Amino acid sequence: QVQLVESGGGLVQAGGSLRLSCVASGRIFSIKAMGWYRQAPGKQRELVATISSDGSPKCADSVKGRFAISRDNAKKTAYLQMNSLKPEDTAVYYCSADGVVPGKGRGEYWGQGTQVTVSS
Repeated sequence: QVQLVESGGGLVQAGGSLRLSCVASGRIFSIKAMGWYRQAPGKQRELVATISSDGSPKCADSVKGRFAISRDNAKKTAYLQMNSLKPEDTAVYYCSADGVVPGKGRGEYWGQGTQVTVSS
């Protein structure tokens, strides 16, 4: 089985920063893209940022200039540095990974989510 475990969420005041981490474990042959998504109460899950296996990042317009995604392939870990946080960034943040598992092929895996709350 493949597991993704997020950490680093919490409560922060507007203008503050948080750094989320996502560690992949299990029988993973390789990890292609990794990404961060978020879901606020009553809203659909939305893409925040993705990063390819060679480190090319993409961020949603709503977070450009404030958030940065990175990864450490040796540690099978993705990060989301969030600066200048706003109350509208409040959501559960989920990590995803496009991975190749021996015997199962390629699939998309998700973490359990970590809550980020930004107070005004």
